[in-house]
Amino acid sequence: MSLFWRIFALNAMVLGTATALLLWAPVTVSVPVLLTEAVILVAGLVVMLVANAALLRIGLGPLDRLTKLMITVDLLRPGQRLPVHGRGEVADLIRTFNAMLERLEHERATSSARVLLAQEGERRRIAQELHDEVGQSMTAILLSLERAADEADDPLRGELRQVQEITRESLDEVRRLVRRLRPGVLDDLGLVSALTSLSTEFATHTGLRVLRRFDPDLPALDQQTELVLYRVAQEALTNVARHAEADRVEVSLHHTDGAVVLAVADDGRGTGVAREGAGIRGMRERALLIGATLDITSQPKAGTEIRLTVPVPRKP
Repeated sequence: MSLFWRIFALNAMVLGTATALLLWAPVTVSVPVLLTEAVILVAGLVVMLVANAALLRIGLGPLDRLTKLMITVDLLRPGQRLPVHGRGEVADLIRTFNAMLERLEHERATSSARVLLAQEGERRRIAQELHDEVGQSMTAILLSLERAADEADDPLRGELRQVQEITRESLDEVRRLVRRLRPGVLDDLGLVSALTSLSTEFATHTGLRVLRRFDPDLPALDQQTELVLYRVAQEALTNVARHAEADRVEVSLHHTDGAVVLAVADDGRGTGVAREGAGIRGMRERALLIGATLDITSQPKAGTEIRLTVPVPRKP
């Protein structure tokens, strides 16, 4: 039944019921109208309006739910669909909307994958240039300063030593940037070693206490999945340093039934509502890349937990 005939049928039902009551009920209308008759007529009108509104609410309820989903839908949270019941224009509209969402989610995942892969390629290129060009140039400068300081007299020697120390600190910073851009330990030693190195460096630079809980029997993961897990942990720790005002953070990686779960939890101030900034949106983009689920819980004065669940095929 089309929407037009559905609304027509609802109104006809209400009006037919009212007409039947007027025909068979012992009610008359005098001229002029008596007070009791006016009260009965007004009460009947109110009942008709309430019944009509309730029936229309039921009939148009699917459209209200569709409107709310249109307003709140987020392509970074896939799987949001409306149930379809029966046939008709409303059911066809909901089916079309669900199909559109599925197509948009697929296109968003595909485009995000291309962007993220391009970003990783650019990170790799920049890291390589920093290591090969800037790093080697600064190393040569450091050696030249050391030779010049050995041959110089005081007080020039002291000044050269200071410049040498500044250059050494800058070289360490360049190396740290290279590791952040492209974690070589991830390629060489695997995910657990890379997360251990990341959390150790984080604790050194922030002064926060970092607890690590890694399962020893993790299943084998492909390179892309390991990179996504590493990047999510990296961004989560960055958010802790910037916003959490925490004293302690726990990084865990464990294997559950059919999934690998990465969790980064802090004891900071929390917000009650997780803020969807650029960092969190980026994590959701990466989660879509490997079909993972990102959940964020934040409680006031109880900290925030970021949990990434990666489905892993079961062994036959």
